[in-house]
Amino acid sequence: MKKVVISVLLTAALLTACGKAGTTDQHSHSGAAGSTQGDMAGMDHSGMAKGGDSSQAANVQAQFKLSTDKPQPNQDTTITITVQDKNGKLIDKFDTVHEKQMHLIVVSKDLSFFNHIHPDYKGNGVFTVTTQFPTAGDFKLIADITPTGMGAMNKSQWVTVQGSAPAAKPIEPDATYTKVVDGKEVTLTFDHLMANMELNMNFNIKDAQTKKPVTDLQPYLGAVGHVVILSQDAENYLHVHPTDEKAKGPDAKFMTAFPHSGIYKVWGQFQQNGKVITVPFVVKVP
Repeated sequence: MKKVVISVLLTAALLTACGKAGTTDQHSHSGAAGSTQGDMAGMDHSGMAKGGDSSQAANVQAQFKLSTDKPQPNQDTTITITVQDKNGKLIDKFDTVHEKQMHLIVVSKDLSFFNHIHPDYKGNGVFTVTTQFPTAGDFKLIADITPTGMGAMNKSQWVTVQGSAPAAKPIEPDATYTKVVDGKEVTLTFDHLMANMELNMNFNIKDAQTKKPVTDLQPYLGAVGHVVILSQDAENYLHVHPTDEKAKGPDAKFMTAFPHSGIYKVWGQFQQNGKVITVPFVVKVP
């Protein structure tokens, strides 16, 4: 079958970890056709926002190849990602970060679909994973890697899934920062919410029925939880790790900084009894 090759070179860096199951919420939006690329904001290991090492990232490029040039909804699609230097030489050594050598994030254009998956490293700079896209429309693939000796970075690409995309709906800020997901009541709070300023955010987790605090969270990819943040246009991307990775709940605390004012979507991921829960919030940052 004919394959399509998409190459992208970005100049951003971040550190990330991820889960396995895709999630959707009440929003749906049809993506415009075509592919684009954009710079992403960087994160250091503690989750403090910082500028990416553009000089390092500029020396790395990634090719995203799908197993079909016309991917269809709800059908297996294999994604192959080949990592090279700027001269086309394969990069073959990668650091393991939070238990994986690559973390791939897949989001729909309206951010209603979110998936964290882990491609397998085949050697010689080649990673592969088979997944499904839930609907037609545009999706962004964001691959987080740390080439040995070069620091953490991400490479991303938009892809278009064939068919009639769902009706478009705007991304609306949440009226309340309390959500019930998989029997857990999760409340998100900030010490202050402003752009370009370090802030603390906390996820408080209770049993939704008994209201008792959850105190037996399990390590998820080496930490009590992980948080992914994307701006409304999916161009600013932050991944935040907890300030206390060994915490077990009911609080999971993080520190980060939003790069500019606007609407962002925040996904918190936590594990209890062997099950990962993903909790989405839409936040308006002054």
